[in-house]
Amino acid sequence: MAFLKVENLSKSFGGLQVLSRVNFEVHQGEILGLIGPNGSGKTTLFNLITGFLKPNTGKIIFEGKDITSAQNHHVCQAGIARTFQLVKPFAHMTALQNVIVGRMYGRKPARNLREAHAESEEILGSIGLSMKKDHIAHSLTLSDRKRLELAKALATKPKLLLIDEMMAGLNLTETEDAIRIIKKIRDSGITLMVVEHVMRAVLGISDRIMVLNAGEKIAEGAPQEIMGDKGVIEAYLGKESYA
Repeated sequence: MAFLKVENLSKSFGGLQVLSRVNFEVHQGEILGLIGPNGSGKTTLFNLITGFLKPNTGKIIFEGKDITSAQNHHVCQAGIARTFQLVKPFAHMTALQNVIVGRMYGRKPARNLREAHAESEEILGSIGLSMKKDHIAHSLTLSDRKRLELAKALATKPKLLLIDEMMAGLNLTETEDAIRIIKKIRDSGITLMVVEHVMRAVLGISDRIMVLNAGEKIAEGAPQEIMGDKGVIEAYLGKESYA
């Protein structure tokens, strides 16, 4: 049984078709990279899986249960969490307070504030933010705010974590750190879907890659297969690049 199964998923906004009959599976314990040109439907797919949007057609099955119509907080309680491309901390709270909020909700919430505090400190430590736990969120650098976004998601105890462009805007050293953190999360037993435009990064972390273009899945396979796929090259660079 697939850990996550998406069947014939479609989404339109008015007359604009954003996703069209997308099918794929995610296997437990893997990192599935999701790539495609801007506007190909990647973030919309994340919004559908996590219950922020509802599809026009299709099904989303998680651990054998149909969650297509579930509200986003119920999806979170079932064990699916996500980060956002534009980070959204509670700006005037400390990093630690941001994570504590996540530990009080989601799957297996903390039994009390003391437990939430201790577990949140542990999460911040696992991603290298212990020294900045008392910093106000809006004062953090972009790299640290992205780590905090990740910590907030991890605080909900996900089984499946969807990461949306964590490496956008990071320098080379920060990108290498992000890659290390993502691999560490996978090694802890969490399954991941990762949207990323930094190709070197997505090739280095993904077990498989799925490619969207104009709302349709055009390729899926091992990283080396995807990078040699004619349709993928044309989607990114145009047909003349393959001539």
